[in-house]
Amino acid sequence: MLDEYRTKSYQAHLRPAVDENLIKDNVAIIGIGQTAFSRNSQRDELDLACEAIKNAVDDAGLSISDIDGLEALTLDRVSMPTLIGSLGIPNLRFTSEVSFGGGGACATVMHAAAAVATGLADYVVCYRSLNEASGHRYGRGDGYAEYLSKAPTLHYGYYFPYGFLTPLAWAGMYARRWMHEYGIKLDNTGWYSLVLREYAQKNPNAIFYGKPMTYQDYLDAPMIVEPLRLFDCCVDTDGAVALVVTTADRARDAKQSPAYIMAAAQSIPIETEIQTSYNRPIVSGLPETWYVGQELYRISGLGPGDIDVAELYDPFSFGGIIQLEELGFCGRGEGVDFCEGGDRIRVDGELPLNTAGGLLSEAYIHGFNLIAEAVRQLRGTATSQVAGAETALVTAGPGLPTSGLILRK
Repeated sequence: MLDEYRTKSYQAHLRPAVDENLIKDNVAIIGIGQTAFSRNSQRDELDLACEAIKNAVDDAGLSISDIDGLEALTLDRVSMPTLIGSLGIPNLRFTSEVSFGGGGACATVMHAAAAVATGLADYVVCYRSLNEASGHRYGRGDGYAEYLSKAPTLHYGYYFPYGFLTPLAWAGMYARRWMHEYGIKLDNTGWYSLVLREYAQKNPNAIFYGKPMTYQDYLDAPMIVEPLRLFDCCVDTDGAVALVVTTADRARDAKQSPAYIMAAAQSIPIETEIQTSYNRPIVSGLPETWYVGQELYRISGLGPGDIDVAELYDPFSFGGIIQLEELGFCGRGEGVDFCEGGDRIRVDGELPLNTAGGLLSEAYIHGFNLIAEAVRQLRGTATSQVAGAETALVTAGPGLPTSGLILRK
């Protein structure tokens, strides 16, 4: 019933024929850059942003004077005019910001792609900089009070007075319902987290590099919000990531191999809240991820079986596992079984997944590090490289307005 309802809704709202080739294969990511990831950067977010952007521009073989567009999240705490002055950008022709926190990560690339494809800018940098561990923490209740005052989100008024304040608490509600509906046992859910920790052991930039984990370690970890144990949760991180987007024509002269954008999409279905969408007919799924997947497959002409590597936004493990179901890599309620034993999601498996460690074991930079890892996979430079990777799917935050990308070599 759920898939039938969504399919009818999706087909009913398909746009008339448009020239999606305006972006498809005509825009590419040509530069990636980042800072070190840490728990205490001892630097401000402006400084981190400047370093990541300079590294991305250098990676693309450009100079700062070539950059004429910037794209960020509305949650970013760096003043864009101050950033422009600090970097020495002569003139910015295009700026934009995307809302919804991590749900907007891939959307920043989509908006940058639209800008360069239409001639509004030549080279657009997408960036995210935050001191999530040592400074402002989005997972702490007082942080949401500040967010609410800046961008009123009325549904929070029904939750905050009762102390229902944190993303883990919100996620735990629909994760528990998902487990109940499909008979998923609590002690069977750890393979996703375990394999991502394995990937982190090969990635010197990962927060959990040099800190291996066994399945028993996972089971012994404290319960944070049932059914989420400690190692089901993303790792608070200080750091920044930046990406350079331009047209395919300009990408031919880039210093690095381009990662071409085959498809980009966003979705905000009806009755969507920011991680508290409990008033839908069915609570155990992620319809915004499903809609994004349908668009990505439609525009690109690919299907789940054509994806060589996936980088799925995982602020908590179940968010990644349920996305496997919503994106068609397995049936409903089969995500835990898909990950069991880890072989299917390891680097030589059916669907290598979050190959730098993901948000659980590499870093939490609102998903921008997932996009950078997808680019590395297509370049052939990842620390856990998928042999012959030609396509990569990336998603943004689950359980809220979201976005996604399909990139190709």
